[in-house]
Amino acid sequence: MNIEEFDYDLPESLIAQTPLKDRDHSRLLVMDRETGEMKHLHFKDIIEYLDLVIH
Repeated sequence: MNIEEFDYDLPESLIAQTPLKDRDHSRLLVMDRETGEMKHLHFKDIIEYLDLVIH
């Protein structure tokens, strides 16, 4: 792996300057490891991807 693979253009306008009022509305990008499919979701949906057992 080359460090150059991590060089990319990121416009400052795409970098959050302040947190969202409702933080669970922040964006979440999920990639299916088997298919490579990318899904654009909201952070509130992260529970669908966590395998938790609470006793």
